[in-house]
Amino acid sequence: MEVEPASKPKFRIPVDSDNQATEFWLFSFVRPHMSAFHLSWFSFFCCFVSTFAAPPLLPLIRDTLGLTAKDIGNAGIASVSGAVFARLAMGTACDLVGPRLSSAAIILLTTPAVYCSAIINGPSSFLLVRFFTGFSLASFVSTQFWMSSMFSPPKVGLANGVAGGWGNLGGGAVQLLMPLVFEAVKKMGSTPFTAWRVAFFIPGVMQTFSAIAVLAFGQDMPDGNYRKLHKAGDMHKDSFANVLRHAVTNYRAWILALTYGYCFGVELAVDNIVAQYFYDRFDVNLHTAGLIAASFGMANIISRPGGGLMSDWLSDRFGMRGRLWGLWIVQTVGGVLCVVLGLVDYSFAASVAVMMLFSFFVQAACGLTFGIVPFVSRRSLGLISGMTGGGGNVGAVLTQVIFFRGAKYKTETGIVYMGIMIIACTLPLTLIYFPQWGGMFVGPKPGATAEEYYSQEWTEQERQKGYNASTVRFAENSVREGGPKSASGSQSRHTVPVDASPANV
Repeated sequence: MEVEPASKPKFRIPVDSDNQATEFWLFSFVRPHMSAFHLSWFSFFCCFVSTFAAPPLLPLIRDTLGLTAKDIGNAGIASVSGAVFARLAMGTACDLVGPRLSSAAIILLTTPAVYCSAIINGPSSFLLVRFFTGFSLASFVSTQFWMSSMFSPPKVGLANGVAGGWGNLGGGAVQLLMPLVFEAVKKMGSTPFTAWRVAFFIPGVMQTFSAIAVLAFGQDMPDGNYRKLHKAGDMHKDSFANVLRHAVTNYRAWILALTYGYCFGVELAVDNIVAQYFYDRFDVNLHTAGLIAASFGMANIISRPGGGLMSDWLSDRFGMRGRLWGLWIVQTVGGVLCVVLGLVDYSFAASVAVMMLFSFFVQAACGLTFGIVPFVSRRSLGLISGMTGGGGNVGAVLTQVIFFRGAKYKTETGIVYMGIMIIACTLPLTLIYFPQWGGMFVGPKPGATAEEYYSQEWTEQERQKGYNASTVRFAENSVREGGPKSASGSQSRHTVPVDASPANV
């Protein structure tokens, strides 16, 4: 006898048992999954534009404000150092109040600093606006958390890679945007002194409208916003202490934070130095230096998404061990290319060619990293995403301080040493081990399951109350991380589009 189907949310995109999308419709805005994707990458893109709006105009700002090499280096460090703590705070906020409010809040709070870039008058004010604007890069954490909540394990690498990559694209786009805006304002009759100041209003307006869009059109989870889910009892309202404890005691999170410091952290460092490097080393004009620098960041349109797609592809064939091996190989090759980039400083053409290859590998490593992060913890997903993202900023700060601050090293020498650091700091990936899936050199522990791994984050009393229900469903849907043999006997439980939803019989 046919009975009425149980009441449950219906979606136009296919979903799994946890209502996470099992397909990735890149050019769709269907709510809530794909609308969250587009809102997250675009808001992060705007934050990247704001944070790196100064470097393409640095020769002009330097001459106007009388900045020294040390002043410029300090400001570059400031632009990425503040986000270290902001990303940790953002991760915790995502776990507790959701990615929608967390993302909009950090974007709106940092917008005034972008507008204030137009009125700076010396080294101190230049450093301060870059410091506070850099806090906006914490929106990366909400982007990755949001995607990890909206997309199923087989698609999470791709979703994270595209959202992060298209957001990072702002670092390349701004290298083109700011010189063009500067030239346009100057042609309208402004002096260079005024034109570069007016140009900063463009990233400020972009950032403001992106935050409004997130608030107006975003949704935290497939089933609704955190506030609604907590009120209805459909989602456990966790405590800061529990989120913190399960994050800091998971050694895998610390290793990924270290390795991410030398893929994304290197990308941030290069964004700060690349335009000035080509301008000074090869005596090209500001427009040409901007184009070259833009090409480094613009590679994110395919490189980081490619890394995420590669992570999912390797998982489909080799499980989690494939994801780990892929990250180690790609990031190590990126380190080798970085060393080569510093050694070919005698040739303009060779430097540009190697830089482009380097950009593809180092950015793909970022995508591969966040193909692994969602599997480290479910209860502390936000904070672990924040720790990993914060590690990227720590790596950028250390790289800037050690190699590109002041005149201790020539820029090309610093680039060589940076490449060596990438190779060395990627090695700890060999220590990551999941009992249920194994590691790079060791297979899984006999009898270990994903459900047991994630359930360790919950007490017996919490499990009896069903607080871990979503993690159990995630464990069921991540079965293929054990490799083809583990996945062969299971079926991914997911619904079909709403127009063809099956009835219970």
